[in-house]
Amino acid sequence: MLIKNMKNELNTEELLDKVMSYAREYINNEEHARVYPDKEALIQLENFDEDLQDKPMNPLTVLELLHKNGSNATVRHTSGSYYGFVMGANIPVSQAARLLGDIWDQNAGTYVSSPIADKLEEVCERWLISLLGLPEGTAASFVSGSSMANFYAVLTARNELLYRQGYDVATKGLYDAKPIRVVLGKEAHSSVIKALVLAGLGKDNLEYVPVDDQGRMLIDEIPELDSNTLLILQAGHVNTGSFDEFSLLCDKAHKAGAWVHIDGAFGLWAAASKKYSNLTVGIEKADSWTTDAHKTLNVPYDSGIVFCKNRAGLIRTMQVSGSYLQFSEHRDSMLYGVEMSRRARGIELWAALKYLGREGVAELIDTLCENAKYLASCLQEVGMYVENDVVYNQVIARLNTNEETDQLLLAIQSCGQLWCGGALHQGKKVIRFSVCSWKITKEEIDRSIEYIGKMFDTTKAQ
Repeated sequence: MLIKNMKNELNTEELLDKVMSYAREYINNEEHARVYPDKEALIQLENFDEDLQDKPMNPLTVLELLHKNGSNATVRHTSGSYYGFVMGANIPVSQAARLLGDIWDQNAGTYVSSPIADKLEEVCERWLISLLGLPEGTAASFVSGSSMANFYAVLTARNELLYRQGYDVATKGLYDAKPIRVVLGKEAHSSVIKALVLAGLGKDNLEYVPVDDQGRMLIDEIPELDSNTLLILQAGHVNTGSFDEFSLLCDKAHKAGAWVHIDGAFGLWAAASKKYSNLTVGIEKADSWTTDAHKTLNVPYDSGIVFCKNRAGLIRTMQVSGSYLQFSEHRDSMLYGVEMSRRARGIELWAALKYLGREGVAELIDTLCENAKYLASCLQEVGMYVENDVVYNQVIARLNTNEETDQLLLAIQSCGQLWCGGALHQGKKVIRFSVCSWKITKEEIDRSIEYIGKMFDTTKAQ
């Protein structure tokens, strides 16, 4: 009886109509909604704390409960007043494509499991390599986010460095392998450290290079490299937005036979802008790269990408086998990743790239960066100290003391009208402003600055 009911419910389209009405309500309320949920909305989450009932429930009631108790408890990352973590909003056409893709519910493992999913990822791979100026033939793998992308890159680098020396990790494991050296900046992103730990390379074995006041690796402080070294560079410091010197460092590394990986979660996209591509000069000399389309490109979540110059090396690392599997003459995505079953991530990515085109991608990047500079100037006008050179889309600012900065940050996070995160920079507490959303306009910035100015005055008066 239950299965029959489910079939009838899907045929009536009533569920889709209802969920779309909730979606429209959510979107239409965005301008007046809090960026961060209030106490009442958080308390309402306790309605989910119940035992699982015995009998099936009306599906419309299920959706109603989810909307009633959940919608107000969301963080509006898509708001023009969200400056927290490096999170983009959603380009409307990409969000719509995501909805269609969810209805399709495709498994992007192989061409035979979904020709459309495989084709779109093949096209996105080709477009992105051209857009970012990466070497022709570079392979891409579409993963959940930049953390997983870095993990893929580290695994591939580890295995290929050993493979060059005649040691095959896939058959021998790591038992008799020569330890890999890892050289990286002292302020490398936490997702890189996580990837290195998960790959078995160990925190205590990492060789950290001192950085300047913007988080850029000091070239003269880099140790001697060799053919057993993984050098990790950064395109977009998480606080300052700064970029390492790629051309010189890649030349130095490759002369020694080392592998170069560039962590470019949000900064790699600068390569698609004529105005900001100077920040990424030399990235094509690296061996692997990671980025996240959810960040600067404003594609919905679950949009990490890892690129590897050595296509065969990436496939060797991922190790796909099984007599029941059916591969094709097309780009079978399963060969390029750990997941054998996964959602079709290329659908919304293709929609965003097709909608924007090269000029649209460049305009998006340019606008984010120009708005970050505008925000920095506004923060200075209300009396805050901007601590970084605003070269990309990140701004960090502080007050006179750590205590005052903490008080202002708490006031911002409590007001509900905007949201920022905090961090430590050069031993000082700062407030981080990530201008990563296309919805952050100069008008939205002016509105946010008005709130910050009032809270700043209150903080100084205390």
